[in-house]
Amino acid sequence: MRRNLLIITCSIFLVMFAGCATAPAPVVDTREADIQAIRDLDAESLKDLANKDIDRFIGYYADEALCLYPGMPILEGKQAIKASLGPMIADPNYSFTQQSLRVEASKGGDMVYSVSTYVMTATDAKTSQPRTEKGKYLTIYSKQTDGSWKVVVDAAVPDVTM
Repeated sequence: MRRNLLIITCSIFLVMFAGCATAPAPVVDTREADIQAIRDLDAESLKDLANKDIDRFIGYYADEALCLYPGMPILEGKQAIKASLGPMIADPNYSFTQQSLRVEASKGGDMVYSVSTYVMTATDAKTSQPRTEKGKYLTIYSKQTDGSWKVVVDAAVPDVTM
C-alpha cells in the first residue's frame, strides 16, 4: 500500500512540475527595425554635422566610445572626442558627406555596424587652403539600456591620407 501511495504521489508531482515547465520565449527578430533606426540616426547626425552642432553630434556617442581617426591618437570617451572634433567641425571650410554601403544588425538586437564611404573637406593645417579627403567609414552601434542606439566605435580610413 505504501509503495502504491509513493508512486501515486511521485506521479502527481511529476505531472505538476511538467505542467510548470514552459518553452523559452522565441527570440523576436528586430534586425530590420534596428537597421532602420541606425539609418535614421545616421541621417540625423549628418544634419547636425552640417549645422556644425558639436553638442548634438557628440550626443550620438556612448560615454565610453572609441574613435579611430587617421593621424590622431585613439580618442576615448565623449570629452576627448568633443575636444578633438570640435575645432575641426567649427572650421568654416568643414563639410562631411557619407554614402551608406551596408548596415548589418546582430540577431540578438544589441549591436549594429554601418559601412560607408565619405567625403570630408577641411582647412589644411599646412597650406591654410580647403582640402578634400575621401575614404571609408565603419561605425559600430550598441543598444543602450534605455533602448537608444549609441556609437561605441567610429573609424575612418582615408583613401589617401591628407
